[in-house]
Amino acid sequence: MDGICTLGNDYVYDQIIALLNSIEAILGKQMPVCIYPYDENTSKIAAAIAQRPQVTLYEDRDSIAKWDGFAKVAWDTHPTARQRWQQAGSSGYHRFGTHRRYCAFDGPFDRFLYMDADSLLLGSVESIFDKLEEYDCVVYDSQYKDPTHVYEVESPKLASVFPPERVATEIFCSGFYAAKKDLFPEPKRDWLVTQLASGEAEILYSMAPDQTLINYMMMRSDCPIYNFARHLTIQEKTGCCVTSPHFEVRDNLVYDKGRRLTYLHYIGISSRFFNRLCQGENIDFPYRDVFLHYRYLNELETKPQLTGKAKLYNQKPNLATRLGRKLGLTK
Repeated sequence: MDGICTLGNDYVYDQIIALLNSIEAILGKQMPVCIYPYDENTSKIAAAIAQRPQVTLYEDRDSIAKWDGFAKVAWDTHPTARQRWQQAGSSGYHRFGTHRRYCAFDGPFDRFLYMDADSLLLGSVESIFDKLEEYDCVVYDSQYKDPTHVYEVESPKLASVFPPERVATEIFCSGFYAAKKDLFPEPKRDWLVTQLASGEAEILYSMAPDQTLINYMMMRSDCPIYNFARHLTIQEKTGCCVTSPHFEVRDNLVYDKGRRLTYLHYIGISSRFFNRLCQGENIDFPYRDVFLHYRYLNELETKPQLTGKAKLYNQKPNLATRLGRKLGLTK
């Protein structure tokens, strides 16, 4: 069985609902979806999907514990991750729940498409699943142009683990990828940890823990990876990130020079801005109205009525606000 999965908790509730609505709008209610819990804070999500029989909240505690354990053991091999995480203000493991997306490798779907909660599905995924007949992993992004958010490119060991031509062609964004169940059984996981412990862990980019690790898992296991962004012609391919200002919106779909996007990824926009927007604050960010359309697709009566001048999500606070924050008077 094929399906789509995502990761989240109640903090990203609005984004989860928007993603689910976009999947229904594009593929219909017959497409099954599984949500992997970032943590135990999922009561709102559980209530919201009670009326969506095609959507499930993953509850296999053994599977969750298994992948939690794998992520801990893998990162315990890293020589500097703990120090770097502490400097960034993280106690324990950095953004630890993000690794639970790996539960898809023993989840309910034989073949799955993983999508981050800060994404919207806007086009057919048939070709993506078709490519899984030939490849273990199928992606559609341009992360390969920037390896610095996947591996430590300054590590002298990187080239000995993965030749430069592989880094330049195989890496991918962990926010959107299709793969198959049971790709990483226990012997394979144990072998990967052994390789990391032998000194290879230093090539992992610790500030994107789930992204660097899934890339390492796929590439070190020699899983064949297909990236539509590398194989489609210039006339055929599209972008996917809201950092592209040239996309056009028509009928709540998004186009790149006339070509319809498969998905739109609100990468780099913190969940707090989506939350504030849905609470009625006039926060503006790229392709905001597309998000609002899908978020309130089935609840038009609760859609916030935004008034006043919109405030850009990345607008720097003025002096009064900065002073208020410093004094603890404002947030």
